Amino acid sequence: MGSLESRMEMLSMDDDNKEERWIKHYSSNQKILLVGDGDFSFAVCLAEAFGSATNVVATSLYSEEMTRFKYSGAALNLLELEERGCTVMHEVNARTMNSDPRLTQKSFDRIVYNFPHAALKRSEANTRQIESHRRLVRSFFRSASDMLDENGEVHVTHKTTDPYSRWEIEKLAEEAGLFLVEKVRFRKSDYPGYENKRGSGPRADEYFPAGNCCTFKFGKSSP
Repeated sequence: MGSLESRMEMLSMDDDNKEERWIKHYSSNQKILLVGDGDFSFAVCLAEAFGSATNVVATSLYSEEMTRFKYSGAALNLLELEERGCTVMHEVNARTMNSDPRLTQKSFDRIVYNFPHAALKRSEANTRQIESHRRLVRSFFRSASDMLDENGEVHVTHKTTDPYSRWEIEKLAEEAGLFLVEKVRFRKSDYPGYENKRGSGPRADEYFPAGNCCTFKFGKSSP
């Protein structure tokens, strides 16, 4: 779907010639990295709002083959993203993406991780399961911090009720040198076509109710 370098060059050349478009917190003029995008429906939502996706890099933990197998809508979503000029990358680990050779030396205005979740091996309220989630998010923040433009933001959408509140998202961000810019209520209806998926296990392709959740926006702490 084209190299990341060519997509970013295209974005730079087009910035002065196209009308800026917005959907909620995201602009067609921002360099956006989507992490763990599941069936890529969030990327498609942004692409349709912007009219193209040359400014978007959308990633998945899984191979393309596995993504198509796990998610019934992935094939059509990937086709649309290709048509709209999105850079799609498979097998990108949120914990170590700053060392991925496809992403090294790149920086972004927005790095977005919706509903981060480690593989579920125990109940969500289990202390060991919560710590597994926390390790994932902690590593993500450290990696994302290295890839963020000076005035950029890391966005994490996360449930705010117990036991999810025990992840202590804000503290994990602080450990990575990030500070809370804003915390806003997340409404799925603001993102037409987005389907938040379970992502793992035999019910991976099923939608899960988001319930009470917020998008946490973090910026780099002052030196």
